[in-house]
Amino acid sequence: MARILVAYATKHGSTAEIAQAIGKELLAAGHAVDVMEMGTVASLGGYNAVIIGGPVYIGKMVGAGKFVRRHADELKKLPVAGFIVCLSAVSKDPSGMENTEKVLHAALSPLQPVSEAVFAGRLDPAGLSWLENWMTKKVKSPVGDFRDWTAIASWARELPAKMGI
Repeated sequence: MARILVAYATKHGSTAEIAQAIGKELLAAGHAVDVMEMGTVASLGGYNAVIIGGPVYIGKMVGAGKFVRRHADELKKLPVAGFIVCLSAVSKDPSGMENTEKVLHAALSPLQPVSEAVFAGRLDPAGLSWLENWMTKKVKSPVGDFRDWTAIASWARELPAKMGI
């Protein structure tokens, strides 16, 4: 079986929990899996595939662009998949979803991921700063846990075949 890295960035823990769920599915399928915060990844040596995930904040995918630039040479040689976590997925507004997909593509460029996913996240006002709470109220953002664990698990189970591993 393959050795897979699930590299993620997170601000308040929601994306980390999604990355852990993806890792759990891949582990159950018999793969060796490391789930790591992007900033702690020193090398991609020894991995057969990489999954990159992060949340959207202020129109950008947190951490992914820097991770892709830092590991560009290694990533070009590996199958890569990407996921992005946002609240626009809650409303399923076509323009919001299209914009989120563009943010994901921009963050992973110039890579050509074999699979991409947009997942709804979690927003807990108790864990936000005063400014984040103010912005959340200003844009009338939905509050709650909107993660679809079934969809996340399903996407993860499809990855090995899509990645050719």
